[in-house]
Amino acid sequence: MEAFFASGRAIDLVLAVMLIEMLLLWRRRRSDPLSILLAVLPGMLILLALRFAITGAPWPVIAGLLLASWPVHLADIRRRRW
Repeated sequence: MEAFFASGRAIDLVLAVMLIEMLLLWRRRRSDPLSILLAVLPGMLILLALRFAITGAPWPVIAGLLLASWPVHLADIRRRRW
């Protein structure tokens, strides 16, 4: 189990579940694809940053993913008119 988490595979599993959830939401037409993407993408980018941190990626990659999540999050908030 330790190797499963240390390799980043646990995060891959969570990302796969999130992708399936996005597809199911889109298929049920609860929301348009852009709305779904804006709602889920910031979390996915943060998870990717965590995965890269766990597996020893260079810090600019991790920082870039974290930085990329911020404008997407702001776009989601703006879309929701919060």
